[in-house]
Amino acid sequence: MQLALQAKKILVTGGTRGIGRGIVLAAARAGADVLTCYRHEGEAVDSLVRELKETGGAHHVVRADVGEIAEVDRLIGIARERFGRLDAVVNNAGVISHISFGELAADEWSKVLDTNLTAAYRVIQQTLPLLATGASVVNIGSRGAAAGIPLRAHYTAAKAGMIGLTRSLAKELGPKGIRVNVVAPGVIETEAFDAMPRDRAEGLRATYAQKTALARLGTVTELAGPVLFLLSDLSSYVTGETFNVDGGI
Repeated sequence: MQLALQAKKILVTGGTRGIGRGIVLAAARAGADVLTCYRHEGEAVDSLVRELKETGGAHHVVRADVGEIAEVDRLIGIARERFGRLDAVVNNAGVISHISFGELAADEWSKVLDTNLTAAYRVIQQTLPLLATGASVVNIGSRGAAAGIPLRAHYTAAKAGMIGLTRSLAKELGPKGIRVNVVAPGVIETEAFDAMPRDRAEGLRATYAQKTALARLGTVTELAGPVLFLLSDLSSYVTGETFNVDGGI
């Protein structure tokens, strides 16, 4: 049995940085054609475009803020125009902030819920006509959804809602042959660590080394692997599940 993604058409939201970028590149290198989106122009976008060109395949990197319903609909229109169908969707786009609950403003609550949860609802709903039997939807959650995280009530609520959405859709879309699962990362070391002061980054590494069974942070590649498994036919009898990729935190 092989992880075969050749010629699969995959949509990954929020794919120019961090976990999303790792998933986009891993899927492209596995033979898939990938469409991804971003909110802001910058070197991360430009460098991803360059890497995808070097990888080969029909890849597209477009600007779309999935926190806005109209932007989601435009993005799905691009997927329909460029690919005609989708074999898989990865809902990865997200935002996070750290605010005490007593000071959590309604607009901040809405922004985080809209980007982390409502966007997934809209993306999945609007891609249904493009998803054929055997299609896979992977929602990127968070290990924190089960644990709870102080100062992140809005983010934690959105990620917990993602699990409920996934469980319901697995049952509703299963008869159509569409699988829906969650991958819930623990603490993954992305390029954001490079932007931190060195002592803070080292402090975080040391803290989570003590909290995880594997005594270290995860890598983007280690997170992308389980996602590709769920996108592939190797997981054709897996749906409604939450895969914790957290090093045994």
